[in-house]
Amino acid sequence: MFSNYVPFSMTGWRGGEITPVTPFFDYVLVWNTGISYGLLDGLPVWTLGAIMMVAIVGLSVWWWRTDAPMVRLGLAFCIGGALSNALDRLIFGAVADFFHFHYGSWSFYIFNIADMAITLGVILLILDLLGLGRKPAARQN
Repeated sequence: MFSNYVPFSMTGWRGGEITPVTPFFDYVLVWNTGISYGLLDGLPVWTLGAIMMVAIVGLSVWWWRTDAPMVRLGLAFCIGGALSNALDRLIFGAVADFFHFHYGSWSFYIFNIADMAITLGVILLILDLLGLGRKPAARQN
């Protein structure tokens, strides 16, 4: 089924290259100059960096103040992903996104490992918000 897909090297890629891996997954190098989904794309790099630093500091303060294990883990994933994307932006001036899932004419947005960490972190925070992973509150009579 996957016999047409061979290993490859991303050396020399500049952006826009596409390498099919499976019938539903490609490696595609896209430089995201905005935040999520290209949001705030027109802002200068230093402005986006400042927004990211404010978010990272805010999440770090929240992480420091909480004692809930699921919240701490979720925040750790979010902070780690944000720091990774911030490092891309600092080094390259944009974030490298490269995983692309698709089926027929349907296409999922292109993302990277840091985006997966942030998404997992947000899922953990939502699960905590819904009460999963928390000890039941003691009843008072």
